[in-house]
Amino acid sequence: MAQGTESALQLNKPRPVAQRPLAHVVRPALEAGPGELLIDVAACAVCRTDLQLCEGDLPAHRLPVVPGHQAVGRVAALGRGVAGWSIGDRAGVGWLASACGRCEFCQRDHENLCPDAQFTGWDRDGGYAGQIVARADFALHLAGPLDDMHAAPLLCGGVIGYRALRLSGARAGDRLGLYGFGASASLTIQVARHWGCAVFVITRSREEQERARRMGAVWAGGYDEQPPQALDAAITFAPVGSVVINALSAVRPGATVAINAIHLDHIPEFDYDLLWGERVLRSVANYTRRDAREFLSLAAEIPITTEPEPFALSEGNDALGRLKAGALNGTAVLETPTTEK
Repeated sequence: MAQGTESALQLNKPRPVAQRPLAHVVRPALEAGPGELLIDVAACAVCRTDLQLCEGDLPAHRLPVVPGHQAVGRVAALGRGVAGWSIGDRAGVGWLASACGRCEFCQRDHENLCPDAQFTGWDRDGGYAGQIVARADFALHLAGPLDDMHAAPLLCGGVIGYRALRLSGARAGDRLGLYGFGASASLTIQVARHWGCAVFVITRSREEQERARRMGAVWAGGYDEQPPQALDAAITFAPVGSVVINALSAVRPGATVAINAIHLDHIPEFDYDLLWGERVLRSVANYTRRDAREFLSLAAEIPITTEPEPFALSEGNDALGRLKAGALNGTAVLETPTTEK
């Protein structure tokens, strides 16, 4: 049995981020059960889903819970029956914590839709901590040139953005619209450009519009503007239903608008003519392990760059506040302390 203690940020009750919903706790060091890995966390990126959970927009599955589903670290211990991993291996833990492997969705390569799926930082304690325990078959092998701080943002925004890009149907030469240009979109544009798409970015912030142009967008404008050409596909990243309608009004007949959001405020009433012409609205729910493996391989090949903004673990509430205020220059990443032995 592991000895000592480790630090974590725990959500006991959702409340506005201004009221600092995360509490610092010192808990006994964790241990790996059968089929699990114990990972010493080096970095964990902060996601908008964490903010929605902490504020109650996303209903809690269990409380208390340690949020965080973009954790990177080193394997410290192997549970009984684990194969394919060694102590010291670099590992990532993402949103999908487990799936049953038996239901019709799992059998059809849709484990992201498994009714018994569990999610890191929602159903299981996450990576806002010095240690995390994860199922070995759902942990992700990490290789490539990115250090822990730069790799952490890939594990949610990158993977989910990749799935959204696939589900949008965008292909080489297509005109792709990205609505919102936060952390996930800034990774998605790199894959889209690698595939040969012409990317149009629509976002409220003038700074984000300029950043999109620097990253290769052929056009960038605000939500009150229409792209200069009809789009072949679009992805919405903002958790705002009106943005979905904006995207739908900008795509050509037969095109898909992929909604990359686990929580959306509402979708306003809209004229059927916007959907007419076999346009498609499609939600993006979680990801599969295949998505994660494909994206991480592609990220190393391109290579994808990230812009982490470091925070100490003790500054988790501050990182969430900066995220809500739109005051981050990149992706907030918590640097986690070494386990105390």
